[in-house]
Amino acid sequence: MTKNNKQTIVIKLGTSVLTAGSQTLNKPRLVELVRQCVTLRQAGHQVIVVSSGAVAAGRGVLQQQIGHSLAEKQMLAAIGQGQLIHLWQSLFSIYDITVAQMLLTRADLEHRERYLTARDMLTKLLEHHVVPIINENDAVATSEIKVGDNDNLSAYVAILANADKLVLLTDQHGLFTADPRANPDAQLIEQVTHINDELRALAGGSGTQLGTGGMATKLQAADIAQRAGVDVVIAKGSEYDILPQVLTQTAPSTTFLKFDAPVGGRKRWLLSGPKSTGKIICDNGAINAVCNQGASLLAKGIVSIEGQFKRGELVQVFCQQGTLQAQGLTSLSNQELGLVIGRHSSEFAQCLGFESAEEIIHRDNLVLLNQHSQQEVLN
Repeated sequence: MTKNNKQTIVIKLGTSVLTAGSQTLNKPRLVELVRQCVTLRQAGHQVIVVSSGAVAAGRGVLQQQIGHSLAEKQMLAAIGQGQLIHLWQSLFSIYDITVAQMLLTRADLEHRERYLTARDMLTKLLEHHVVPIINENDAVATSEIKVGDNDNLSAYVAILANADKLVLLTDQHGLFTADPRANPDAQLIEQVTHINDELRALAGGSGTQLGTGGMATKLQAADIAQRAGVDVVIAKGSEYDILPQVLTQTAPSTTFLKFDAPVGGRKRWLLSGPKSTGKIICDNGAINAVCNQGASLLAKGIVSIEGQFKRGELVQVFCQQGTLQAQGLTSLSNQELGLVIGRHSSEFAQCLGFESAEEIIHRDNLVLLNQHSQQEVLN
């Protein structure tokens, strides 16, 4: 929670914002964004910047036609990453503010020890009034270890930093009832409490050829951050003084309200880190016990399983109606769990040939995902 209205704010700057629609970085735009970040700091807030733009910076250095293959983008990112952080350093140094670069991949978030190390470093940077500049390590990241886009990365960073607010700056004011570029009657959706399939359908695909994410990835990021107790705002990065306006709630924007149930540290990691590798489908009694009564997931209430997973891997928990309800670390593999589905824990040893924990997913290793079922406080 914030104290005296001082907040930790993660600001995600998309490529379309940093380039002002061009092929390379727009330095006057960066100057203006730094000034606004400084304004927030002078008001007592802590600022973390998740910055796209490494590929655009690399393109500006080479000043020649480059293709769009993965290898060529990685080459541009390798050239541009140094240029990008140098530019941020130079601009923040005008105000005697130190910045620090953090390059992250999915592996840093999935591995519990690496996650905690990254969290501790981020905490120390903020304690020493340093502005972290964070990006995915695009120069070496493969599809297996990439977060995928800086929208989702910013949501994970917000969880990592225990932030109060995530601000996604883009080339639109927010989420509209239709594509405002094609429909002049499109209306801005100012507030969202729960992201559903209807909103996802409105989001569509990527907004520009320069960026890797569009409104759809911003909804994914908002969904992740909401569940972890972080307010999310999508706003137009080219608007004058947009960041102070967001803080005073005067900006034309879309705000996604955080869920009421706060999530503790380990469960924040469960939200932000491991990829789901399987599904467990449960009867309504088990879902009610897990979601509304604070219970662990037992084999007795499991109806079926899908996918392959090992002990200790993250699986998703669905009700029989097909709605995702929770996710957590399973105590059994898919093959082992298949032998005890619907059985009482007293039968485990006979079925499995070894003693096992009574819980398939212990309460401490489980996080709820359905907002409407979250009637408890997770800690």
